[in-house]
Amino acid sequence: MSQMNRFIQFNNEQINARQMLHYEQLTRALSHAPYLSLTERQVLELRPKEQALSISVFWRHRDRAIMHAGRLSDIYLLAAGFWRYFSVEPFLELLEDLQGEPNAHLFEQLVLMAEEFRLMDAVEKERPGTGEAFNVRRRVYLEFHKQQLQVNLQKGFLADATLNYLFVMAHEGSMQLDTSSMPDFFELLQFTWQSLYDTRSTEDSIEVVYRVMAMIAEHMEKDLMHTYYAIMDSIAEAAKFNEHKGVTEQEQGNKEEAKETIEELFRTWHRESQSDDGVHMRYELEHGNEGKAMSTEAEEGREGAEISEVGIGGAQDQKDSVQQDDTDDVKKLPPEKKRAGKYFGEEHRNVVYEERRIETVRETGSMDDLVTWRTTQEPYVKALMAEFRKRMAQKEIARRDHLTKGRLSSKLTTFLIDERPKPFYKKNSPAKPLDAVFGLLVDGSASMIDKMDETKQAVLLFHDVLRKMGITHEIVSFYEDAYEATEEKQPNTFEWVHKLEDGAKDSGSAIMALEAHEDNRDGFAIRWMTKRLAARDEKHRFLLVFSDGEPSAFGYAQNGIVDTAEAVMDAEKKGIHVMHLFLNTDMPSEEQLQLFRMIYGPQSVAADSVEKFTDVTLRLLRKMIGLVIQSG
Repeated sequence: MSQMNRFIQFNNEQINARQMLHYEQLTRALSHAPYLSLTERQVLELRPKEQALSISVFWRHRDRAIMHAGRLSDIYLLAAGFWRYFSVEPFLELLEDLQGEPNAHLFEQLVLMAEEFRLMDAVEKERPGTGEAFNVRRRVYLEFHKQQLQVNLQKGFLADATLNYLFVMAHEGSMQLDTSSMPDFFELLQFTWQSLYDTRSTEDSIEVVYRVMAMIAEHMEKDLMHTYYAIMDSIAEAAKFNEHKGVTEQEQGNKEEAKETIEELFRTWHRESQSDDGVHMRYELEHGNEGKAMSTEAEEGREGAEISEVGIGGAQDQKDSVQQDDTDDVKKLPPEKKRAGKYFGEEHRNVVYEERRIETVRETGSMDDLVTWRTTQEPYVKALMAEFRKRMAQKEIARRDHLTKGRLSSKLTTFLIDERPKPFYKKNSPAKPLDAVFGLLVDGSASMIDKMDETKQAVLLFHDVLRKMGITHEIVSFYEDAYEATEEKQPNTFEWVHKLEDGAKDSGSAIMALEAHEDNRDGFAIRWMTKRLAARDEKHRFLLVFSDGEPSAFGYAQNGIVDTAEAVMDAEKKGIHVMHLFLNTDMPSEEQLQLFRMIYGPQSVAADSVEKFTDVTLRLLRKMIGLVIQSG
C-alpha cells in the first residue's frame, strides 16, 4: 500500500491522498509489480525491504503542472529505468572498493547522476510519451544546479560545485555558464564527461566516473557536503544474505548468484516475505539451499487463512510437558481475538482485533437522557417518515403513459394525432420493502470525549429512522488501545451497538454506552465494515463514518491518510457508497475540509457546531434513503 513519510516531524502539510494512489497505480503498472507501494521522501529512494519506491519532495510548492510532471518523471525514472536497467552487482562492488576513500561520497553520487542521464534517455526511447515529463525535469533541475553551483563556489564546497557543474554539462553544456569565477580544472573535464553519451550500461557509467575522479581527486580537500541521490542507500543492506545462526556451510545458499537488477532484488524480497502469510510456520529471510525437506508430513500453508492463536515450542521435560515462555508476545491469543494479517492491508499486518457487543448501561441519568433526546427528536423523525411514505406512495400509484405495450388507454385520439401512436400504459407494481443496508462506524478515539453526547444523539436519530423504516443497519464503535500497542501488535476493538442481525430491535440503551477511548485506525475499520457489507445481498449498501479528525494510531499517523483513502476507494469498487460526517465543536478549517475531501471525495460533510449534528445527520439520511426510494 502507498504511504507518505513526513521526513520532518513538524511538517504538517496535507497531501492529496487520491492523487498519490493514482501515482502508486502508475508505479505498479510500469514495474509490473502489484505489490509495490509509493512513498514520498527527501530524495529518490528504492527500498526492497519495505517493497517501496520513493519520489522526492523536491517537486512540492511549485506550479501544479510542474509538480505533476516532476513527480511523473520520478516515477518513470524509478519504475521504468532503475527498476530494469540498473546493474546491482557492479555498483555493490564499487561501494566495497570505495570504503575508506576520501571522496567516496562524490564518486557514488556522480555514478548515480550518470545513470540518471543514461536511464532517462533509455526510458524516453522506449516510451516516447515520457518525454514531456523528462523535459520539465531537465529544465527545473538545470535551474536548481546552476543556482547551487554559484552558492557552493561561494561557500567553498568544491565537491558539491563540481557535481553541479557536471550536471549542467551533461544536460546543457557550458556555453551559457559564466566560467570566469570557476576553477580551471572544470574546463578540462568536458571532453571526458562527454563520454556519457556513449554509455550503455552501469559498468560504462562507473568507468566514466573513474576517469573523471582521476582528474579531480588532487583538487578535492573535502568530500560532498550534501546528498543529491539516495536511490541506492537501502540496496546494499537488502542485497546481503541473512542466514540463521548455526547453519552449516553446506546448508547456506549460493552466494555467487547475486541479483542482477533492482527488479530481481525486489521480487526476491517479495517472494520471501510472502512466506509469512497463512498459518504455517514463519522463517527468517534467507537464501535457501537446493534439496528436499527431510519431513514427509509437511503441509502447505494457506495464504487466506486467519491466524487465531500463536504459541511457542519448548524443550520437553521428563513428564513430557511443553515448557512455555510466559512473555506476552508468545502467549496464546484469547479465542475472541483475531489477527488482521494480510487481508486488511499491509498497514494493518500486525493488528490484533476483537469483536464484541458493547456493554449496555441502565443508569438513571443515561436513561433519562435517552427519553429526553427521543422526545426532542420525535418531530424530526415523524416529519422524515411522513416525507418518505409520501414519496413511496407517489411512486406506487404513478402511472406510465405513452407506451408501445401494456394496458390500452381510454384516450384513443392518439391514433389520429400522432404519427407513431403509443396508446398503452402501465401501473407500477406495489411498493416493496426498501432494498438497502447501512453500516455506521463511530470514531471511538479520545478526541471524541468533548462531543460524545452530541454524537450519541446523531447516532440515535440514525438508528430510530432506519429501525422504523425497517432498514437493516449496523452501528459499530471502533478504536485502538494506544497503551498496549507495540511494533509487533496493535490491539483494536469493534464494539457492536447494533448488529445487522438485530433487525428492528431497539438499541437505544446500547447507544448510551458509547465512550471515548484512545486512537482511531480508520482505514482498518472501513475495510472491516466493507467486508461485512460486501457479503450482503441488498441492492443499495451504504457505509457512514462519524469522526472528528484524521486517522491516528501506532505507526499509522504518517500513512493513515493514504491508507484510509485507499480503503474508501476499495469499498466504492465493491458497490458500497461511503459517506463521511466530520464532527467538531468548532467551525472546520479549510485545511480540514480539504483533507477529508481528499480521503472521501465529495461524499464528506461537516457540522459547523455540535448543535448542527442532528441537522446534518437528517440531511444525510434524506439523501441516502431518497436515493433508495427513487431507484427501488
